[in-house]
Amino acid sequence: MNEESTVVCRCEEITLKEIQGTIEKFNCSSREVKLRTRAGMGSCGGRTCRSTIDRLVEQMGGPVISNEVPLSYRPPVRPVSFGILGGAKE
Repeated sequence: MNEESTVVCRCEEITLKEIQGTIEKFNCSSREVKLRTRAGMGSCGGRTCRSTIDRLVEQMGGPVISNEVPLSYRPPVRPVSFGILGGAKE
């Protein structure tokens, strides 16, 4: 596997190497990896990469914190017209 070019988070273009480096340097939990790298914060809200990040942290011996706020999925971004935002009637 080429760690230089393997993209884990497609939305934020975060590579496997970046995530591994963050886990090694800071001994991060999954939530910390998300906050430090933005992996899982893209338009899909972590639906494609969250489980991969969790497994990487587990494999690399990252901390398991039971009282940590769990990562959550966010709804996808949807376009909204200025008329709707401004309250204009149709």
